[in-house]
Amino acid sequence: MPKPVVLLAETLSPATVDALGPDFDIRHVDGTDRPALLAALAEAHAVLIRSATQMDAEAIAAGPQLKVIARAGVGLDNVDVKAATTAGVMVVNAPTSNVISAAELAITHLLALARHLPAADASMKDGQWKRSAFTGAELYEKTVGIVGLGRIGTLVAERLAGFGVELIGYDPFVPPARAQQLGVQLVTLDELMQRSDFITIHIPKTPETTNLIGAEQFALAKPTLRIVNASRGGIIDEDALVTALTEGQIAGAGLDVFVSEPPTGSPLLGAPRIQLTPHLGASTDEAQEKAGVSVAKSVRLALDGELVPDAVNVAGGVIDPSVRPGIPLMEKLGQVFAALADHSFAAIDVEVRGEIVAHDVGVLKLAALKGVFGRISSEQVSYVNAPLLAEQRGVTVRLVTDAVSDEYRNLLTIRGTLADGSQLSVSGTLVGAKQVQKIVEINGYDVEVPMAEHLIVMLYTDRPGIVAVYGKEFGDAAINIAGMQIARHTAGGPALSVLTVDSRVPDDLLERVRVAIDADVVQAITIVEQ
Repeated sequence: MPKPVVLLAETLSPATVDALGPDFDIRHVDGTDRPALLAALAEAHAVLIRSATQMDAEAIAAGPQLKVIARAGVGLDNVDVKAATTAGVMVVNAPTSNVISAAELAITHLLALARHLPAADASMKDGQWKRSAFTGAELYEKTVGIVGLGRIGTLVAERLAGFGVELIGYDPFVPPARAQQLGVQLVTLDELMQRSDFITIHIPKTPETTNLIGAEQFALAKPTLRIVNASRGGIIDEDALVTALTEGQIAGAGLDVFVSEPPTGSPLLGAPRIQLTPHLGASTDEAQEKAGVSVAKSVRLALDGELVPDAVNVAGGVIDPSVRPGIPLMEKLGQVFAALADHSFAAIDVEVRGEIVAHDVGVLKLAALKGVFGRISSEQVSYVNAPLLAEQRGVTVRLVTDAVSDEYRNLLTIRGTLADGSQLSVSGTLVGAKQVQKIVEINGYDVEVPMAEHLIVMLYTDRPGIVAVYGKEFGDAAINIAGMQIARHTAGGPALSVLTVDSRVPDDLLERVRVAIDADVVQAITIVEQ
């Protein structure tokens, strides 16, 4: 039997090739030479890339035997994951390869801001000697705010503790006990902005965290605040940051990430007291080698037909065909569950009911956790680290199976106990020959709503005219309602309304709707293909 062909489309370390081992026919091609790449893909079973090679729909179609695309790094901007999924091609990357490098870069930015290092260096090279112009500040006994206490935020907290700082943190999904173990006091975002001398950001970019820190937050800050974002571009409102720096609301900023990369023509480039780096979070020799070795191991697993922990689109391994369609549905239910949770989680039950429990459904628990923690974690969540993230947060997780499903052929549910003792549940099923994904229950209310990219969930007191009120608000804002269902237990009692809409709903519009109908909950949810 001929050996499977593994195509290296970019320069990778010798350790990466060693990790692949002798079982493959390893070939090389310049991934930036498009005709050569397409020709080489014709016989490839796997392709390893970095950031220069574009694996788009055309390239994927050029590889009829392609089983896995491996990106030796964290980002996947150069891989069309949707096209790969449609073609049945697994996509893997190295989500934890850069965590130490990213944490160290954030601390480097903090220290450089404190001592004006970029400006002092430029001044010296310009032939000047201005010691008094670059008087800085010590970190010792200062308050450092950490936004996001995932893996990278935790590494930053551990390392900053040695500087003798007071650590405070904002992360709604981290239990106080976990924060206490790290020596971090949990506070609200407003309090963090008010108290911090330094802030470093380590959260994912989601619809909820986009422009999380803007003009309103900068208005609360000390004029001595120095803020760093080495996480994701767009979490800080860039225009508001420029204004805060220009008007002296804060003392400095360090950015490694931007809304548009490179930030050509951005006003950030001319802002005062700002230091910028070109997305260097993973740019260390160690991180690059870890990434290459990690994806080489994933390629071996994928081509051997085993479960691949770092797969971003399919789980891999021996999964029964009747179970596999439930994986993306369970991930999306996890996102809905996390979006509706207003406290951290204490316990999560993943329930699978119906005939599919005759097969191994363990992967559905992993998919649920991947969806939940992918929504709230600063690091990329995979099937292998999702249970670890739950354990780190003190969350008890169970898989509950039952061959009996009264209303649906199969029913998938995520049920949780939140830190305040309240309960939350979300259920879904797959309907018909096309296996249409539907949400069929939220917190005890029976609905049947197709899963969509943009959802709105509202809880309010049932009374006449409510639908007209919020329908008008959305209509006036040119938000098209594609579908809607209302559920209630008794007339005049609480009612749950679930809407699917064609576009993202601005936060200010949601607040107007909440006030207009006096709702307990108005939550917009954007489902992200993970």
